[in-house]
Amino acid sequence: MKDGDAQQKGVSRRSLLKSAAAVGAVAGLSGMALNLAAPGSAEAVTKKLPQKWDETWDVVVIGSGFAGLAAAAEAAGSGAKTVILEKMPIYGGNSIINGGGYAAWDEELHLRKKKNLGEDSVKQHIQDTLKGGDFYNMPELVEIMAKEAPDALNWMINQGGAELSDVLVIGGGHTAYRAHFSKHNSGKDYTEALKKIAEKNGAKMVLNSQVTWIWRKDADPKSPVLGVEVKRGNKIVNIKAKKALILASGGFSNDVEMRLSEWPKLVKEFNCTNQKGATGEMIRYAKAVGSDALHMNFIQLFPFAEPEAGILDRPAVYAFSGPGVGIIYVSKAGKRFVNELDRRDVCAFAQIALGTKPAYAIFTDAIPPKFGGKPAEIEAGMKKGRFIKGDTIADLAKKIGAPADVLEKTINDHNKYIAEGKDAEFNKPMKKTMVPMDKGPYYALPMWPAVHHTMGGLRINTNSQVIDVFGAVIPRLYAAGEVVGGVHGSNRLGCNATTECVVFGRIAGKNGAKEKA
Repeated sequence: MKDGDAQQKGVSRRSLLKSAAAVGAVAGLSGMALNLAAPGSAEAVTKKLPQKWDETWDVVVIGSGFAGLAAAAEAAGSGAKTVILEKMPIYGGNSIINGGGYAAWDEELHLRKKKNLGEDSVKQHIQDTLKGGDFYNMPELVEIMAKEAPDALNWMINQGGAELSDVLVIGGGHTAYRAHFSKHNSGKDYTEALKKIAEKNGAKMVLNSQVTWIWRKDADPKSPVLGVEVKRGNKIVNIKAKKALILASGGFSNDVEMRLSEWPKLVKEFNCTNQKGATGEMIRYAKAVGSDALHMNFIQLFPFAEPEAGILDRPAVYAFSGPGVGIIYVSKAGKRFVNELDRRDVCAFAQIALGTKPAYAIFTDAIPPKFGGKPAEIEAGMKKGRFIKGDTIADLAKKIGAPADVLEKTINDHNKYIAEGKDAEFNKPMKKTMVPMDKGPYYALPMWPAVHHTMGGLRINTNSQVIDVFGAVIPRLYAAGEVVGGVHGSNRLGCNATTECVVFGRIAGKNGAKEKA
């Protein structure tokens, strides 16, 4: 039945949903979408709205990664009594194990200009992000991310004490040098800076607090979210959000059932780079109270993860950071198989198509200093078996089981492409920052794709307000970070995630604090 037909009969889709909620209330329920199937049974269970609140805050933030910390910092800084609820026993989520990359077309240090690395602009960052996401992105969100990227980075530096490495990298899918890296090449540099700002502004963090429900009275478009139900150990507490509830809980890469429901190809045998708490339940709870979601089947593989466990360690970041200065990827047969500066999805599926595991990133001692790599990191990586060293190409080829003559030709050909400025095999843009691999020792980094990032999530507007299935704002409900969809489209460009989280976290925090209690 079309909307027009329904409206002629005095019924709209929204009124149908409201009627369903009313039926639930008649049946003794007092909250929205509360006829839940009990696990392991066909019987319905009920969840009644709390008769009293155990805690009351102005702003309640769910999640303590980049987005959650940024939101809490801004909310508390605006005078709102703010709490961060983190379900894990440590703070930081995926952000704390992030590689420290942040995409911004400029910042107060003006590293790109200082290093004479060409031009960049808001427009170019926007265009790269849209193209990288196959234009599935919501352009208005991409524009905000790119425009606000420098200011958000400067904020972390000036207010939180974050420090940057003196390097700037061009990442896969980007057309300019805009990937900044923190001093220790770790997301913890940013989370510590954001935590410092949040705590200075008066925000409080509570660990081991797992949200088990979002409270909203009914489906009326004017009905706000009220708060959350939280499990702490064996105790259930209900927490009221007087002004706003901000969801910054991350994605669902580590929820095998959830990702299989969206993309059946990503079977449980795929490793995952994420921390164990990346399980997506907040998306489920938000949808249960009317939130819309989009792009849920857009799930990214990280091509450079450790092959056996799938972890994203410091060596894995070498493979991402290095192609712009000369790193190449080869198969076990010793041949290149992809444009190393292509998008992550292209690189990942090119590896899978090889049919032999693992692939390798190849480099020499001259390359890592160009992207902030250090001899001590290489030494530590060798002790862990992450880097394989050969004094000559033939020596390295023997250690990784590749034909020596083939690997030697591959490296020499790439050296020639650098000199000529043209990649005759894969049409990779040859950058002036690339250095030839003409002197040993030589290193190989084993790598293989692992589930890494979920581009889909809750639908938001430019104010970071969550939108319901009818296109209306759900009052007092905000979201930012990987729990949100629409920013990256079908494929996220490397280092854009940190930027997105901090930028939209700030927006959610500022706007949430403005709500009337």
